[in-house]
Amino acid sequence: MSKKYGYIRVSTKDQNEERQLIAIKGLNIKLDKIFMDKQSGKDFQRSEYRKMVKKLRKNDLLFIKSIDRLGRNYSEILEQWRILTKERGVDIVVLEMPLLDTRRGKDLMGTFLSDIVLQVLSFVAENERSNIKQRQAEGIAAAKARGVRFGRPPIQLPDDFVWLISEWEKKRIGLPYVLETCQISKTTFYRRLRQYRNIER
Repeated sequence: MSKKYGYIRVSTKDQNEERQLIAIKGLNIKLDKIFMDKQSGKDFQRSEYRKMVKKLRKNDLLFIKSIDRLGRNYSEILEQWRILTKERGVDIVVLEMPLLDTRRGKDLMGTFLSDIVLQVLSFVAENERSNIKQRQAEGIAAAKARGVRFGRPPIQLPDDFVWLISEWEKKRIGLPYVLETCQISKTTFYRRLRQYRNIER
């Protein structure tokens, strides 16, 4: 007997999957048949997706809300679609695109039309991913041009750091004492020491 499955994907742990979950639950799919990944759609190395594929059997039915939830890599979407529908014999329904419902139109014309739609939407999904990456790069470049600094803020050293260096060099205090006082690692200490000595030259 065929089973119904649902697949949900959001790009990051911060994104909300509620809209997808409501749509999938509305199809009376059991919770243990709903699989969700919280990671990028750039490839199919996703734990929940791979777990789901292992469970899928011939004539099972897989629901996804939109094609970009399946993935965002043009060639890999097409390859996964082929594996699921041709090799595994699974039917796929894309809720937001009724033409992508492999239960219907299994004749030559229906298959031809759905293949064209799939290729177009897969291309759109990957193109949008490329656009997002480009916008991010442009945004970072613009922020850097405005003087915005990225990464962790530099560690603030105590006002008497120069005195501590002097005392350490004279062997009046040990390195553990310096590290504890400044709340820094040995690596940071030696980096700051090099910076200090370069300034002194």
